[in-house]
Amino acid sequence: MGWRLAHIFRHPIKAHGRQELAHVALSAGRCLPFDRHWAVAHEAARLRDGWNPCMNFTRGAKTPTLQAISAQMEDGAGQITLTHPARPPLTFAPDTAQGQADFLNWVAPLMAGGRAQPVRLVTAGGGMTDTDFESVSILNMASNRVLGKRLGRDLGLDRWRGNLWLDGLAPWEEFDLLGRELAIGDARLKIVERITRCRATMVDCATGRIDVDTLAGLDAGYGHTDFGVYAIVTRGGTIRTGDTPELCA
Repeated sequence: MGWRLAHIFRHPIKAHGRQELAHVALSAGRCLPFDRHWAVAHEAARLRDGWNPCMNFTRGAKTPTLQAISAQMEDGAGQITLTHPARPPLTFAPDTAQGQADFLNWVAPLMAGGRAQPVRLVTAGGGMTDTDFESVSILNMASNRVLGKRLGRDLGLDRWRGNLWLDGLAPWEEFDLLGRELAIGDARLKIVERITRCRATMVDCATGRIDVDTLAGLDAGYGHTDFGVYAIVTRGGTIRTGDTPELCA
């Protein structure tokens, strides 16, 4: 098939930065380790135990400047470093009271006026993905290229907040994989549903400003606002950039 795993990303704090990885160990039924491990609850949040829907959290769909955050963390180190073009770098421990205070002070100038403001970092014992199950998002480099050509610009990758980017597929071929399993490295992932997109994808992640209407481009060109697919890890194992994904029989 000539497919290749081109990029691996995780997002330690939901909607607040991304980190590229060279490899990662997946576990059955779980998202990437520390992907969406924390989320930023706002003052109007109504949280219950465990997973909560994204309406309870501050995010790029409501505050575009958040899309320009990048994140770095080492598993087991207990600290995250965030960067943003309009803020000094911040290294903090999100599970400590001081770390939470440092983060809230750092992010406050980025928040949109008139929106519910962030009040605390929360965890749920698992990844707070946009699905109510722990998912891994799989995106197609070719789909990004053809949509960018339609819209007259290089869209980059960061605006889509994906986990795994595959190259070598035909544009939109990822939608044909629903119900199939992919073997990548030592792991297997079952493709379960398409990803319907929000306004966060309209933001240039270098600046944190809206630069293109991706949703209108998808709807006008293809009759939907979907980009990428969600998968569930059915067999754990290590995956690496450069691995060759294969369809399972």
